[in-house]
Amino acid sequence: MEAVKKSFIHTSKTKVNEMIATNPQDAKLSLSFLAVSFIALLVGGILGLFQGLERAGLLSMPSWFDYYQTLTVHGILLVLVFTGTFLIGYLYAGLSHTLGGLLPKVRKMGWTAFMLMVAGTALTASQVIIGEASVLYTFYPPMAASPWFYIGLVLIVLGIWSAAIGAFINVANWKKRHRGQHVPLFSFFATGIFILLFTATIGVTYEVLTLIPWAFGWTETVNVLLSRTLFWSFGHTLVNVWYFTAVSAWYVVVPKVIGGRQFSDTLARVVAVLIVILNVPGGFHHQIIDPGFTEGLKYMHVFMSLSIAFPSLMTAFAMFATFERTGRKKGGKGLLGWFKKLPWKDARFLAPFLAMVTFIPAGAGGIAQTNFQLNQVVHNTLWVTGHFHLTVGVSVALTFFGVAYWLVPHLSKRVMTSRMNKFAIWQIILWMVGITFLSGAMHTVGLFGAPRRTSFSSYFESAVAAGWDPYLILIGIGATILLISVFMIVYLVFHLMFKAPKGETEFPIAEVEDDASPTPKWTERWSLWIVLMIAVISMGYVIPLVDLIMNAPPGSPPFKTW
Repeated sequence: MEAVKKSFIHTSKTKVNEMIATNPQDAKLSLSFLAVSFIALLVGGILGLFQGLERAGLLSMPSWFDYYQTLTVHGILLVLVFTGTFLIGYLYAGLSHTLGGLLPKVRKMGWTAFMLMVAGTALTASQVIIGEASVLYTFYPPMAASPWFYIGLVLIVLGIWSAAIGAFINVANWKKRHRGQHVPLFSFFATGIFILLFTATIGVTYEVLTLIPWAFGWTETVNVLLSRTLFWSFGHTLVNVWYFTAVSAWYVVVPKVIGGRQFSDTLARVVAVLIVILNVPGGFHHQIIDPGFTEGLKYMHVFMSLSIAFPSLMTAFAMFATFERTGRKKGGKGLLGWFKKLPWKDARFLAPFLAMVTFIPAGAGGIAQTNFQLNQVVHNTLWVTGHFHLTVGVSVALTFFGVAYWLVPHLSKRVMTSRMNKFAIWQIILWMVGITFLSGAMHTVGLFGAPRRTSFSSYFESAVAAGWDPYLILIGIGATILLISVFMIVYLVFHLMFKAPKGETEFPIAEVEDDASPTPKWTERWSLWIVLMIAVISMGYVIPLVDLIMNAPPGSPPFKTW
């Protein structure tokens, strides 16, 4: 335990960490994003408990803030705000650390992004709170929210674009000053993440810009199927942007935390490139039940969606190879002796490790939903919600928590003590227990046909619906345990920001092995990878989008169903 304690207090003695520190002005920017992120997690978690209890029939939400308002705000805060602001805060801190600081104009663009995202979140949430936008996170037309709801979403996207363009400027400036050198791996991941995020938001931005005049009454109808298609070009890719962010920490940070080195710099960069190229067309598997698309088109998209599994399998191999190599260097013997040598009492490792392991069933669930026949069984049931809570609620969220344990004290010039490390471990344990109850029950009752996106109902005293009740109770129990864990992580984060002992905490960046092969120069050719990404997107989207526009179904006027 003393060794664990020391690992929090002392900075690394590597050349990378001696030469490059995070600029204090940049640290303030990243901390601001992280503060908003965990405030969003707190509010979203509280609303999540209300949903769980209402769905279990244990609580009835008041008419002035009903279940669907709760569900909409919960989705926006956790799906857009918690993840988006954490992502930017983390990546900007890493860019500053690995590139020698943010350029002044990039820092200004970061603050612009921060203000736009906060303003957009406030405007969007306010419309839900006053009862003008119970359209859920997906905001499918023909349900129509207040136009100010959509304008708030535009502000959030503009904030994302400002942050992305700032990152591109900073990386391009570094490359100009370091010709012939590879961009540091962290910054390479950040570049790929922002490219994918920027690309993902283009389609949904067009959708929202068509919904604003429709919601104001300036246009009479909207193409519903086109809107759904554009949304899922964003919605699915956004999930993988979070996963991409988690993967960056797995490759760059986790090996350093466990006292090891990168498995392969080249493999890590190839994984990043593949995630960027292959990802966007996977959104179609969310529409595999939708009318308006031919079976042949859906069949093609099954393969395009499944291709995303390849970089995930490469990552699984690389990470467990890293664990084994490190464990054996520390004296692990036999088939699994290396496993015992991993730092299980270090929360910075335990959280991302559990996130990786959980991605195995979470990824398998995604493959099941990509299959046309299996998707028909679980489509629009609570099974899908359970899958979502595994991917985002564990694989992404736990990785983000693991990052926060060292990133927040690094930026605030404080240290995480061994006592707070124990506190974090209990927070992780409670999170896993809660998600096991919640997601496990959702998966199970979804197979029995329980629908998603609905408040509690007995369905006219249906015997089938009554059989769901025990599982819905387990969902409520899981939500309660998760909220306790949310309180703990939020307390921990703000303690590390303002109350923890002052000192230096390293920004863990893993180095390559001494005998590692040189990374090929072609990995840096982002112009080529972007062209390939556009080609793959065109293969997936040109035919259906042209058909949806040229042979548009009858448009729909706006409906307010609440």
